[in-house]
Amino acid sequence: MAKAVLGIIGGSGIYDLPGLEGLTERQVRTPWGDPSDALRIGHIGDTQVVFLPRHGRGHRIPPGEINYRANIDAMKRAGVTDLVSFSACGSFKEELHPGLFVLVDNFIDRTVRRESSFFGTGCVAHVPFAHPVGPALQDLVARAADAEGIAYRRGGAGVCMEGPQFSTLAESLGYKAQGYDTIHMTSMPEAKLAREAEITYAVVAMVTDYDCWHAEHESVDVASVIRVMEGNRGKAQRLFARLARDFPQQRIPCPAGSHRALDGAILTHPEARDPAVLAKLDAVAGRVLAAH
Repeated sequence: MAKAVLGIIGGSGIYDLPGLEGLTERQVRTPWGDPSDALRIGHIGDTQVVFLPRHGRGHRIPPGEINYRANIDAMKRAGVTDLVSFSACGSFKEELHPGLFVLVDNFIDRTVRRESSFFGTGCVAHVPFAHPVGPALQDLVARAADAEGIAYRRGGAGVCMEGPQFSTLAESLGYKAQGYDTIHMTSMPEAKLAREAEITYAVVAMVTDYDCWHAEHESVDVASVIRVMEGNRGKAQRLFARLARDFPQQRIPCPAGSHRALDGAILTHPEARDPAVLAKLDAVAGRVLAAH
């Protein structure tokens, strides 16, 4: 297997990754445009780490305007094999209280205007996506949380909404009634694109609020999110530092098949593939395209 390279995408409140040694910044241009910010590349122990603030430094980019394709393409070009996403979220369950981390393992996509695939006319592909989170990578995240004494709940379904507005009360009550666990604005199409790029993906959903369904809590607003994020930031930094220190040096085959997600996924016959489209797929699909 290939050398493991750990990617970290920081969400709201996480715009830097303290503790990286040998830090360099790399501006990456992709066929899909510019990523949210420069990649910060360094190491913790023997693990190479690539960090990207999803919203850019200073939180410049709203969820619906993030160039998710450029972000994932840039991670792939930097050699990332395993990607852990940190994201603030709301909770639909009493026991998933503000301050708790939830290792969500599935998603409900309620986004409406985001580019969600690298493929399209000229090169069509369909990747398996029943299990969007890599179980072995999630094991490593859980182990790091245990080692740091960080409270978390493993498993659950997260709703990804378009935003940037928070939920209406009707939406919040509806999602709760359907049994969903968390809600946030950024896992889709991030997880879909990571799968197409054969990058194993996991998410740490950091609960900041109860959305707006909870009768005993105020409706969510930016001020309340920031207050809880201040406490979550230190825990998140401890978690990814421990994860990096203990990370395996060789890539672990993913039980969900993310490391070979493109095997048999491309339907377009080689002679019908558009060369201009193939040129844009050089990083994310180079492994399989080189075989044809």
